[in-house]
Amino acid sequence: RVHAYEGLDVSEVVFPLRTMWQLGARTLIVTNAAGSANPDYVPGDLMVIADHLNLTGLNPLVGPNDERFGPRFPDMSHAYCPTLRSLAHRVAASCGFALREGVYAGMLGPTYETPAEVRMAHRLGGDAVGMSTVPEVIAARHLGMRVLGISCITNLGAGLGTAPLSHDEVGEVAAKARDRFVALLDGVLAGLDGALADSANA
Repeated sequence: RVHAYEGLDVSEVVFPLRTMWQLGARTLIVTNAAGSANPDYVPGDLMVIADHLNLTGLNPLVGPNDERFGPRFPDMSHAYCPTLRSLAHRVAASCGFALREGVYAGMLGPTYETPAEVRMAHRLGGDAVGMSTVPEVIAARHLGMRVLGISCITNLGAGLGTAPLSHDEVGEVAAKARDRFVALLDGVLAGLDGALADSANA
């Protein structure tokens, strides 16, 4: 997985996704580490993404539309599949923990957000902030793929805590959440076909 902040064109960021689609993938499960913009969220929380804010200034669909991949103006009303979100909540409950559900605000990076940017994201409806995910989800929906997004809240956003932000802290919190995250993903994968079949027959 690559990121635009590494100096890549956004078309390169979504190239692996489009390749997987051409190989037959029709469901995307995307995960990320994110900072909290919601003061009720704490490091270690897992959040199902209900929607996103594209604050990156980038969109992988800019330019001539490739009709092989999808329509010129794809609908983003349900970017994150309600059926898969419900499945994630059921799996988490069966594992003995609760999931947050909120809005992911995508920033370009690679700097951590300023306190003013975190406040802005929250006032716009964002619950978590990060530097990935949004381009891939836009490209996935253009392709007609179902999407489930899960964020691991690894730090308080700038201004919500007193400690300086560091990548080491992000790694430490992610490691502590690893077992719950793995159990969640294992359960979602195990229940994926059944949940989608039930939704199709409803």
